[in-house]
Amino acid sequence: MADLFQSDEPVEDPRGRPLADRLRPKDLAEVVGQEQLTGDDGALTRMIRSGSIGSMIFWGPPGTGKTTVARLLAGQTGLAFEQISAIFSGVADLKKVFETARIRRGNSQQTLLFVEEIHRFNRAQQDSFLPVMEDGTVTLVGATTENPSFELNAALLSRARVLTFQPLDAESIELLLERAEATEGRSIPVDGDARALLVRLSDGDGRAVLTLAEEIWRAAGEGETFDAEGMLKVVQRRAPVYDKGQDGHYNLISALHKSVRGSDPDAALYYLTRMFDAGEDPLYIGRRLVRMASEDIGLADPQALSITIAAKDSYDYLGSPEGELALAQACIYLATAPKSNAVYSAFKSAMTAARENGSLLPPKHILNAPTALMKSEGYGTGYEYDHDAPDAFSGQDYFPEAMRRQVFYDPPERGFEREIRKRLDYWAKRRKQRG
Repeated sequence: MADLFQSDEPVEDPRGRPLADRLRPKDLAEVVGQEQLTGDDGALTRMIRSGSIGSMIFWGPPGTGKTTVARLLAGQTGLAFEQISAIFSGVADLKKVFETARIRRGNSQQTLLFVEEIHRFNRAQQDSFLPVMEDGTVTLVGATTENPSFELNAALLSRARVLTFQPLDAESIELLLERAEATEGRSIPVDGDARALLVRLSDGDGRAVLTLAEEIWRAAGEGETFDAEGMLKVVQRRAPVYDKGQDGHYNLISALHKSVRGSDPDAALYYLTRMFDAGEDPLYIGRRLVRMASEDIGLADPQALSITIAAKDSYDYLGSPEGELALAQACIYLATAPKSNAVYSAFKSAMTAARENGSLLPPKHILNAPTALMKSEGYGTGYEYDHDAPDAFSGQDYFPEAMRRQVFYDPPERGFEREIRKRLDYWAKRRKQRG
């Protein structure tokens, strides 16, 4: 008789599903690390309370809950949930989804269309969303790891609110690990140092840390506990989240540049080594250091440019990893050098003046007169050879007559530029006496 109650249908074993999927939140309140969106006063919480949500773009790194939140939004607002990936979908797939959504709308059912990696759709494909967003066929929620300002059409952005998902902090990662241990009914077999390292290795990615935890559980023998070194061998260390052609690349070089500009050698060295560790081309870093030497230090320390070029040449000569130390030396030198953007500002001002007054001829007295005709036209007349003047300074005006003198370079009283300021003030005084 017992056989009568047996079913041929397979019973799903929850342990067959990945841990990250089993721990997927059932409610917005369970989402960790995005309190600015899902907390009591968060942007998404307010939308749900209002009973209406509009189209949105979720921007943030992997493993921060974008897909989960989109599903929860659909469930808590009564919308049908459709999900597609821009990696695997084309125009034909979009047309099918739109048609299905239109049928639902005819039956008084709205659709939330979640598009993973929406930035991978080309401009024409992105434009195809506009009509169905405008007529209410779909509420679009697009997810992207790339900066929407650069990767998405302006027309699409004007119809969707951009919400930023932050990398999970250490406290949020630890909370996920505790939930995983409660679900599994056992502790992760690592010591305190290894657990702290596990949190750091997650790189703010919740899905990644749960995957790493599963690997550790699988690898652990009966009663075995891993220290930090042993755990690294098990998980084979997850590579940093860094795409050399995308946001990770630009974010880190920006952080490096601003740390150097802010005279913080420790932060600058941290971002420099993160870029090395992620596989950034050291010669690209060298070129950026050369730029920093001119833009943020300039003549406050004339040696800065020479030292960074020497570091770049040293890397060319030594290669990796030995040459990376030379770039680190240059990075620290730049961060500790006196700062001045006077050269950078002077260059920008002079460039503006050149574009606005590009048709003006230099004054004739500083032009050579290689022919008799040019001499008769006044070329070179009145020019004073500075080396024949007292202190090798004649004080002549070299700007076009219609433009007169301009001041572009204004050095501060810092570093070597203090000496340059003294010279400029002296020459200005001499010009005034001459005038």
